[in-house]
Amino acid sequence: MKFLRDLLDKQKPLFEKGGKLESLYYAFEAGETFMFSPKHTTGIKGAQVKDAIDLKRMMITVVIAMIPCLLFGMYNTGHQHLLATGGTAGLWENFGEKLGTGAFLVLPIVLVAYAAGGMVEAIFAIVRKHPINEGFLVTGMLIPLVVPATTPLWQVALATVFAVVIAKEVFGGTGMNVLNVAMTARAFLYFAYPAQISGDQVWTYLGDKMPVDGFSGATALSVVYNAGVDGTQSAVEALASHNTALGSGLYEFTNLFIGWIPGSIGETSTLMALVGALILIGTGVASWKIIFSGFAGAYIMGFVMNLFSVNEYMSLPPQYHWVMGGLAFGIVFMATDPVSAAQTEVGKWIYGLLIGMLTVIIRVTNPAYPEGIMLAVLFMNVFAPLIDYYVVKANKTRRLQRATV
Repeated sequence: MKFLRDLLDKQKPLFEKGGKLESLYYAFEAGETFMFSPKHTTGIKGAQVKDAIDLKRMMITVVIAMIPCLLFGMYNTGHQHLLATGGTAGLWENFGEKLGTGAFLVLPIVLVAYAAGGMVEAIFAIVRKHPINEGFLVTGMLIPLVVPATTPLWQVALATVFAVVIAKEVFGGTGMNVLNVAMTARAFLYFAYPAQISGDQVWTYLGDKMPVDGFSGATALSVVYNAGVDGTQSAVEALASHNTALGSGLYEFTNLFIGWIPGSIGETSTLMALVGALILIGTGVASWKIIFSGFAGAYIMGFVMNLFSVNEYMSLPPQYHWVMGGLAFGIVFMATDPVSAAQTEVGKWIYGLLIGMLTVIIRVTNPAYPEGIMLAVLFMNVFAPLIDYYVVKANKTRRLQRATV
């Protein structure tokens, strides 16, 4: 490492002010600080608050929290492939082949997302003459985890560029975005290329093989919706009896919770999302209030739907909404985005509660958007500043009243 450090120190004058490559200084600086701790010191005089956490450590912590979802998503991608094509029956059979197939599909998506987004970040840093921020470390991992493994790489790149430019850079860059960048990328794909991110055929990779007889690539959300339309089975019965050609219990609650189901790469496992939540809460990176209230909001609205239950979807037990689709992943990693979420403590409770409630409302009442978490998060991103405004206003009014008593 000393050799690399000496090499960078030798080349640095070329990029500093007056050097031949001065215009590329911030690209050089990004690479240097990625490999080594920066030697920057503050020039501000006076008392300063010191903390062990900084932007790099915060972003790396979130990335670490997502690794369980990434690893499980890779294995599950291979598992669903072999399950659908008749290549395996047990969860842990053909372990190496499953992991290899998943890595073959997932890792290129991760690399393309990082490359496309990193290029945009570098261009804006050079043009605006500011250091490259570490915010994209998280976004570059989030985007691959919220898309199917069958998504074309060029669409991943296009969605990433669109999201970074439109949802982030036009607002001023890291820390200034109104919308969650990864959710914006997913929304772009959903509306621009719906055939590759919706329907029943995009969630399971088949390759050049034929599926087994009776195979259906429908997600749990699609199965429950169809049960509500059909009305011949309850939603729970429809889940239990679906894809029996692949083995009994594919969509039972335990499998839904662990994540052995088709879906986006990192969103199928509620268990892995909760592992990530423990890491984020334990390190103080994410707000437990948003996570807790998000799950509570989904349960409350699921219970309200049960009271009316004019179809089987509305009769679905509330806890099933926790383990279907990307609700858990969205609440843990998207709703807790410290930039686009509510900032006040009371506002965090309201913000998370409404995200959970809106997710269930969208799922049950609007069949065009079976995965409600995407629109719920983006919708509440827009209203988060308004929530904070009224929370602060209420605090000021209460204090003024107390002061005049």
